[in-house]
Amino acid sequence: MRVIDLRSDTVTKPSKEMREFMMSAEVGDDVFGEDPTVNKLQEKVAELLGKEAALFVPSGTMGNQLCIKAHTQPWDELICDKDAHIYNYESGSIAGLSHVQVIPVNGKNGVFTAEQVEEVIRPEAYYLPKTKLVCIENTHNRGGGSIFPIDEIKRIKNIVDKYGLKFHLDGARLWNASVATGISMSEYAKYFDSVSVCLSKGLGAPVGSVIAGTKEFIKLAHRYRKAWGGGMRQAGILAAAGLFAIENNFNRLAEDHRRAKYFANEISKISRIKLDPDKVQTNIILFEVDGLTAQEVCQIVKDPSKTGSSLLLSVGKKYLVRAVTHIDVNDNDIEEAVKILKTYFN
Repeated sequence: MRVIDLRSDTVTKPSKEMREFMMSAEVGDDVFGEDPTVNKLQEKVAELLGKEAALFVPSGTMGNQLCIKAHTQPWDELICDKDAHIYNYESGSIAGLSHVQVIPVNGKNGVFTAEQVEEVIRPEAYYLPKTKLVCIENTHNRGGGSIFPIDEIKRIKNIVDKYGLKFHLDGARLWNASVATGISMSEYAKYFDSVSVCLSKGLGAPVGSVIAGTKEFIKLAHRYRKAWGGGMRQAGILAAAGLFAIENNFNRLAEDHRRAKYFANEISKISRIKLDPDKVQTNIILFEVDGLTAQEVCQIVKDPSKTGSSLLLSVGKKYLVRAVTHIDVNDNDIEEAVKILKTYFN
């Protein structure tokens, strides 16, 4: 039975070449700062993002939460989009780990404006939470892989500076934004006090994220990483996968974007599917099927009895089905996925 897995770009598996590169990695004790491959990865990402220093962490969630923790104090407040990953998909860690309150704003496909930020910044008063941090996500997961316009980032940066706030970028898929727009990673990153990027999504590494900022910021984040159990020993084997991914899989993200656009155009022609293909900017496609919840759609297409193939999709929201192209999906897989959807919903 053929299985086409479009649930997420997190399902990618390391290639034979990546595994071999990992096996040959030089390692040391990273808790002591002595793993040469981890150090090389951190230096590489810091250079790509134009930051003073960087820190390898086990996951994107840990990366984001370390940045929030390092920028805030208990009883502070942060501003983010209502559909932000840090707010919806990180197990309530903003409250649980940093004891910080969130004020979500109503962005459009994850994109909000400088005016919306300024509107919710608290005035100074002892009885109010203190606004401390603004967070954006680029590309935006629940926004269907939408790209946060750099002109709006600049405008929000002006507001952040005006009120003396900090600015964090959840750039798990910043690689995708950079490839899609031609804007460099460092150009995006220079407006932020901290940035997190993920290695285990479109880049195809098996694990890991990297956060970046000033040397002092990374020094503080390093301490919290240890406190939260994120210190790893001979982690160079994992870091090597990230180095390989950046070198070999960064520019090929354009292929994922091409396949996503093709998939969106084809399934938009299916009678029961609601989708505007012009909204697909990178590798995430969100669509609805008339009369069915997203969970029902996922169950229907998973069954291979009609087509001989199983299509794995995920739930974006109650009625929004989510499909994500990635390195382990080829053109033939996309054609088969379209055929399956046509079989059930035309």
